[in-house]
Amino acid sequence: MTTRPDLRGKICLVAGASRGVGRGIARGLGEAGATVIVTARSSETGPRTEGRPETIEDTARVVDAAGGEGHHYVCDHTSERAVDTLVHWALRRFGRIDVAISSVWGGNEGYDGERYHDGAAWGTPFWRRSAEPLSEFFASGPYPALLLARAVAPAMIASRSGLVVFVSFSTETGYLGDVFYDLAKATTNRLAFACAQELAPHGVTALGLSPGFVLTERVVDIGHAALATESPLYAGRALAALAADPAIAERAGRILHVGDLAGEYGFTDADGTQPARFHIGS
Repeated sequence: MTTRPDLRGKICLVAGASRGVGRGIARGLGEAGATVIVTARSSETGPRTEGRPETIEDTARVVDAAGGEGHHYVCDHTSERAVDTLVHWALRRFGRIDVAISSVWGGNEGYDGERYHDGAAWGTPFWRRSAEPLSEFFASGPYPALLLARAVAPAMIASRSGLVVFVSFSTETGYLGDVFYDLAKATTNRLAFACAQELAPHGVTALGLSPGFVLTERVVDIGHAALATESPLYAGRALAALAADPAIAERAGRILHVGDLAGEYGFTDADGTQPARFHIGS
């Protein structure tokens, strides 16, 4: 890819876009000229997750500054009714949704860099910790991904086109080091595969996107910035390249690594580098 993808006229919806990878994806789509609907719980007009400063209004402005057209919508992506209402609003206003991305992830809420809010450290053996947090990991990752996919699928199927992307982390090379994190990501990955099987006959593509160790706001706050391998924009540029690829259906059901896609499509991170695929423990 020698030129920036052209997504002008494309309607994209990014769930979980108030910060982190979701904001980076929104920015990357904005760079390509897309109209981007950014959604999350954190808003200037209401509550913010963990009292953090980032909001969807900020992200919409980032999309505008990047060259796209940003729109914000407050949504609790753990609520089926709220997600259905969001999608109905988007379809009424824009007529269609070409690309839908679930970047919702609350599994790290309460994590201070060493321990989760229940006192367990990353990688604590499963027999030494309560099983109760597992429901939080599933409710803040795979479940919102399913809710978004089922909400956008009917309109995409009707138009026989569309791309649904689940932001996750690949489990193909083995255990991710923490039982709850591993189970949540493996489930999201299998969801991408399952959705792809059911959507492909209708002309709709579903797949997973696996970033590296991303320099998010939370990573900075907990003192792990030195461990990060890439910025959130790297995933955004990967998503823009995928959305512009006329042969995207050939990738249905796969979990694609941002670092691998950079090599294939030729895009770089914000600083001009091209970080390779990230492996936990590397």
